[in-house]
Amino acid sequence: MSSGSADNRAAFDEADLISDAQANSGLGDFGEDEFREPLGVLLKSLREEAPLNDLGRTLMRSRILESLETRLKTQDWILRYPEILEEEIAAPLVVIGLMRTGTTMLQRIIASDPRNHACMWWETRFPAPHRGTDWSQSEPRIPIAEAEVAAILEADPRQASIHPWDANAPDEEIMLLEHSFLSHVPEAFANIPTYRSWITEQDWTPSYLYLRKLLQSLQWQKRQRGNVRERWVLKTPGHLGYIDTLFDVFPGANVIQTHRDPIDTIPSAASMNHAMWALYSDDTEANVAGAQWQERLAWGTSRAMESRKRYDADRFVDIWFRDAMKDPISEIERAYDVFGIEMTDAARAGMEQWRVDNPRDGRPPHQYTLSEYGLTEEGIKRAFSEYRAQYIEPRIEV
Repeated sequence: MSSGSADNRAAFDEADLISDAQANSGLGDFGEDEFREPLGVLLKSLREEAPLNDLGRTLMRSRILESLETRLKTQDWILRYPEILEEEIAAPLVVIGLMRTGTTMLQRIIASDPRNHACMWWETRFPAPHRGTDWSQSEPRIPIAEAEVAAILEADPRQASIHPWDANAPDEEIMLLEHSFLSHVPEAFANIPTYRSWITEQDWTPSYLYLRKLLQSLQWQKRQRGNVRERWVLKTPGHLGYIDTLFDVFPGANVIQTHRDPIDTIPSAASMNHAMWALYSDDTEANVAGAQWQERLAWGTSRAMESRKRYDADRFVDIWFRDAMKDPISEIERAYDVFGIEMTDAARAGMEQWRVDNPRDGRPPHQYTLSEYGLTEEGIKRAFSEYRAQYIEPRIEV
């Protein structure tokens, strides 16, 4: 049990959190209760295991409280506007792949096609509108999100080299999955092995059903602002382990999977997640973060390879990192062709403008080494042997 466990027990009491969320929001109805069990497991793991510092404890409690309030507010909007659940999330394009393989760039370029919806970072962070929102006025959640991004970058300047943080740009819906308490987000912030092991064994259908509900709500919100489009562009590396669930809940989904040698991506992912651990805890071990994230990403990659065997090949398009860096629009056009989507002049113009506006050299380089995180090339090759044999080794330039 961690030295901070007494403080943790006070911070992560379930009854107190539920009561505070209801008091803060003035609401009482959470809707369906599938979140209760995962919430309980997460809170127990945080109370008994997480080596949180005072800042980390405050931030983790705040995130959990915000998720509970999001569920209350979302349910309130749905009760008042039941047509939200009639919104159709048809044939989303879903970008998946290991961290550091170009998924963010591809999502943002595809989202610049004026026919496509995407979740802005502020929407993934604060998906429930304020009560009494006037859809003709500026969105009050945006400045809150902008301030949070600024605070993140001030607290840890390394984050600017790891991810292109922008509250007003498309980002991944992993933070929407977070609100079900069945997600990989908590393990990115703290070492909580019990929760980490438990979620690995669970059926994530409730998490994806809640993701769909939040997307329906966000699509309805966009509609209130006069923003109506044909499809969503989703993205998160976490979908790698849940393709079957993704396709069950979004039966029209098509997947773009990005590929890059794990030797290049795993230490970067370890660096990114250890940077988060270091913010939330004074007692972090880089080797533990490295080992956990190598194992998690190898697990997800293996699951994705098995899942893909069960579906028609034309539901997937593979894009290699080097090709995406060289000519991403051509790679996207190839994917569009497989999925039966026309590359219009307006789509191409939007994508080309995004590239002009977002040069990669505008951000500092992300620097790290394998040894910093207890990783070795040999260990990564073993963990990803089947994946590298199928996707990487045939394309290695001699």
